[in-house]
Amino acid sequence: MLFAIGHQIRVERKRRKITQQQIASDLGMSRATISQIEQGTVQDIGVRKLIRILEYLGLELCVRPTGMPPTLDELLKEREQA
Repeated sequence: MLFAIGHQIRVERKRRKITQQQIASDLGMSRATISQIEQGTVQDIGVRKLIRILEYLGLELCVRPTGMPPTLDELLKEREQA
């Protein structure tokens, strides 16, 4: 799951032409932490820190039961991002 979240963070960051260092500086984090989050290799990340990154990029975290098919809104968003 963290890999998928990290991937979406990277996609949106690049789409907005923002560097890892810019996010890190603006949010008071290290560039290495941002990189590890994007790669899905971060050992320990707090929810608040993750939410700050998502909000910075205009993203949100959604929770739903495992195995549920994507909603129409989710499919439309994926299509817009592609």
